[in-house]
Formats: sequence, structure tokens, C-alpha cells
Amino acid sequence: MSDLGLTSGAEQGGAYRVLARKYRPQDFSTLIGQEPMVRTLKNAFETGRIAQAWMLTGVRGVGKTTTARILARALNYETDTIHQPSVDLSIEGIHCRAIMEGRHPDIIEMDAASNTGIDNIREIIEQVRYRPVSARFKVYIIDEVHMLSTAAFNGLLKTLEEPPAHVKFIFATTEIRKVPITVLSRCQRFDLRRVEAAMLVSHLAKIARLEHVEVDDDSLAMIARAAEGSVRDSLSIFDQAIAHGSGKVEASSVRSMLGLADRSRIVELFRRLMKGDAGGALTEFRDQYDQGADPLTLMTDLAEFCHLVTRMRYVPALFTDLSLSEDERASGKEFSEKVGLRILSRTWQMLLKGIEETAASNRPIQAAEMALIRLCHASSLPTLDEALKSLETAPAGAPVMRSPNDGGSGHAPNGAPVNARGTQALMQGAGSGATMRLVAETPAPQFTAAPEVVIEAVTSLNDIIALAEKRRDMQMKIQIRRCVHMGTIRPGVLEIGLSDDAPRGFATELSRKLTDWSGQRWMVSISPTAKGQTLDELESAARNNQMNDAKADPDVAAILARFPGAKIINIKMESGSASDVSGEEIMPAAPEHLAPVEEDEDDV
Repeated sequence: MSDLGLTSGAEQGGAYRVLARKYRPQDFSTLIGQEPMVRTLKNAFETGRIAQAWMLTGVRGVGKTTTARILARALNYETDTIHQPSVDLSIEGIHCRAIMEGRHPDIIEMDAASNTGIDNIREIIEQVRYRPVSARFKVYIIDEVHMLSTAAFNGLLKTLEEPPAHVKFIFATTEIRKVPITVLSRCQRFDLRRVEAAMLVSHLAKIARLEHVEVDDDSLAMIARAAEGSVRDSLSIFDQAIAHGSGKVEASSVRSMLGLADRSRIVELFRRLMKGDAGGALTEFRDQYDQGADPLTLMTDLAEFCHLVTRMRYVPALFTDLSLSEDERASGKEFSEKVGLRILSRTWQMLLKGIEETAASNRPIQAAEMALIRLCHASSLPTLDEALKSLETAPAGAPVMRSPNDGGSGHAPNGAPVNARGTQALMQGAGSGATMRLVAETPAPQFTAAPEVVIEAVTSLNDIIALAEKRRDMQMKIQIRRCVHMGTIRPGVLEIGLSDDAPRGFATELSRKLTDWSGQRWMVSISPTAKGQTLDELESAARNNQMNDAKADPDVAAILARFPGAKIINIKMESGSASDVSGEEIMPAAPEHLAPVEEDEDDV
């Protein structure tokens, strides 16, 4: 037996077993990285508060299925002297080996990914009524439970809520959000955490000693980082590295196997970027690319190192993190003390943008190099806060510095930035310690005052229609007349109602155009109380009234009677202009006098 509680491959008939299976934990004492869950279960078992169902969730490889088997072993733990559930499994019990090897008749393991239907759940429901064959509890372990269908989940609910006393359920899933809340509420939930890189390094070093494999610390750190908190992934990568190096694991072979960049060279590349050495950074980047490093991986590693340096400013414990190489620890500490937080934050943002561009480009090497050039150019620039602070603290009459990126007027002939008075400035240093030195003066540029904004008065819908006509927006004019029910209007605020055939988003569009037309900000809102007539409806009603009044006039009635088939097609006021009804509340009275009517055989 090894000190991890598992037999070696040679003890199993000589057949080789991968490290992930060979060193699979057999009890809670060898389950690494999940101490909170183990403590909860231990207290529950000691007090007899054992749940009827558990839900284990976490990323791949953190030990969900292994924990389920250990939990089933603890529930059915029995020796010659112990006849009750226990989390102390230091002595192998009667059922332990069969449970851990997955061949016990009372421990039913089911993969929900291949048994998703209601028929599979019906089999479980029919079997739970029968007592276990030899163990204390009949335990159902359902892996990837989120793959069950909706009908299967619904069929399981009643049994899960009130199972027989001899039945326990253990579920495992990587997608906890896909599990119905009705199922979660019937289970005790344990979130298995990612295992820390330092703990993985220690675990791998222990296995290396048991396997008599030579391995250096840098190799273990690279494997632990690549595993991203998964114990199974770390052991699989370690197994591959052993085979790749013929029994000896070296950093160079692991780096080549995983396609990683040299961390020390990443640090050197980051150093050149912070110095603003574009030529050196591009040369170093191209050398790493020529040696097989992927441009996207290089950009990602740069971002990770930038993040590490930023974290080191606030987490001093990282200075002794075993998952980091010695060069990363020393250089990270150096940068965290010298480079300002705003510079690191700006570098992080630019690297994220560069990673996005590199991943999307069909020429990733060129995209990455352009991102590095931008980083070098920005390394010596003051941040926005620093520039504003320099403006606030500058004495009256002192020259004010301008950004080197403000266009042609912001540079001297030699490319140096100039201030508002045309004084050439030289920037020294990098990061938060950048300083500026004034060396020459040139005539100050002349500025033209901005044109005065003319504000149009708007007091009615007629004013809005007049603005639409002025801007030649005939479509908006027609829509206002046809669709708007007038509510209230006050400076900057217009409340209206809309007809059913109003275009979608009309109020927003009217607000935008009214703001542009009038020169002041307008807010247009829809009011449910604005139900009056639209301008078109008012005009139509007024015209109908005028027609009716005209027909009731004795002279007009006599003319219509004298000429059968004649009709009124227009009404002209005494001034001779055609009647125009365009106001919201204006209802024209009947004309007092009608202009002479031209006789026509058909029309009057």
C-alpha cells in the first residue's frame, strides 16, 4: 500500500494504471483541497445528522465522483468492531474495497449523460423499495445529473423528497445552473473548490517521490498552472511529461510539450515593454515566435504576468508562492514596487485588446506586434489622472502640458510633445514617475470661438411642425399631424398620446429630432391621459363643419338645387385664401360670407 492509500500498478497484476487512477484518494484524509466539505460531513456523521441526498458540484477533475464513492463508503462503513457510519476510514471495512472499485451491488452508479430519460428514473423508483443486499444503505450515485431530461427530474422529485430510510442519493455535476431548483432544494449542496496551484505542486512532488521520478520545481509549477485547479488534469499532464522525458521531467521538455513560452523570457519581454524599448520588445517577441511559441499564448502570458505583478502589490504572500518560478517571484516583486498601479491597469487593458485582436486576426503575429508597439508608445505617457493633476497644480501663467497624441499642434518638428503655449516638452522615465522638461518656445496656436447656439422657441405642435418644415423633414411632419394626440407642453418636456398606427420608437425619435432642431434638450413621454384628436382629425372635423354650414346657407342651397349633381369642393374665406385648419384647439367658425361661386356644369 502507498501512503496515498492505493496499491501500485505492479500489485494489480503488472498492468499499468495511469497516475490519475493509481493515486485516486480512498478516504477523506487523502482528499486534497476540500477541507470545508470534509469538516461539514465529519460533524454531520458524529451528530447523526446525515442527509438523504447530496449535490456535489465543481469543475472537472476536482474529485466529485471520488468524493461520492468515499461518501458511499462512509455511509456503509462496517468492521468487526464498528457498525455505524463513520468518516474515519483508516481501517478498511467489509464493504470498502468493493465500493471503491465500483462493484458493490448496493452502490448503483449511473451516468446521466447516457441515461437521460424518464424510463431510467422509473427503474430507480421501482428499485428503491427493496432493501440493500448486504450493506447498510442502498446508495445511488448519479454523475452529470444536469443531463437528465425535464421529465426525468420531475419523476425523481417525490422519491428524492421522501426516500425510504435505507436509500441515499449522491449527485455530481459540472453545470449546477442546469439543475432545477426543485431538485437542489431537496439536497445538501457542496461546492468542491479548485485546488490551489501550490497544493498541486506539493501533491505532484509527493507522487514524483513515490514513482522515483526526477522533476524540478519549474516543471511542477508549469504543470500545476496548466491544470487550472484540476487534480486529475495535473496528474494526466504529469503522466504525459514522464513519458515525454523518458522518466525524467525537465522544464524545457514540459514547456515544449505544452507549447508554453519561457516564463523568464516573458518577464524580459515585459521589462522591455515597460521601458518603452519597442525595437528590443519586437526582437524578443520574434525570437520566441521563431522558437515555436504561439503569438496568442505569448500575449496571454504577458497579461498573466501583468496581473501577477498587480496582485503582488496587495498580496505579499505571492512572494513565496511555490507555483511561481524564482524569476517570476523576484521580477514580480521588483515590478510591483516600481510600476504604478495606473500604468499596470492601462497595460492590462491594452493587452486584453491585443489578445482579442490577435485571436481574431488571420495574421496573428502582425496583430500581436502592433499591440506591443502601442504598449511601448504608451509606457512613458502620463495617465489621465496625472495629466489632470498637473493642470490643477500648475501656477497661474505656467505652460500647460498637452498629450503627445493630440494631433499635429501637439508636437514639435522633432516629434516631441508641446504645451498650450507651444513650449516643447521632453518626457523622462516611465510609469508613474514620468517627468517633463521644458526646453523651447514656439508661438501659441490661435483658437476660434465656437459658434453660438440658436435656441428655437417651442410652445405648441404647430411650432414643432414649423421646425420640421424648416428642416425639410416631411415624413416627421406627416407623422406628427397623423399620430400625435396633444397632452401638455412646457420648456423641455412634451407629453403626448400616440395613435395605434404610430411608428415604433416614435417618441424617442421625436425627442432626438426636437433636441437637434430647437437647440435645447427635450424629453418626450407618452401620457395615457392624452387622448384628444390629432391635427389631421381636427382639420377634417373643422372642414366638415364648414361644409355643413355652407350647405345650410340659403344661397348655396339654391345654387345646388339649380344645378343637379353639383358639389362643393372648396370653401374660400372673404380674404380669398383657402381655409387652413392646423391648430390643436382651433375650431373655425362658419364663414360669415362666401366668395362668389364660379358656375360650372359639375362643380361649384
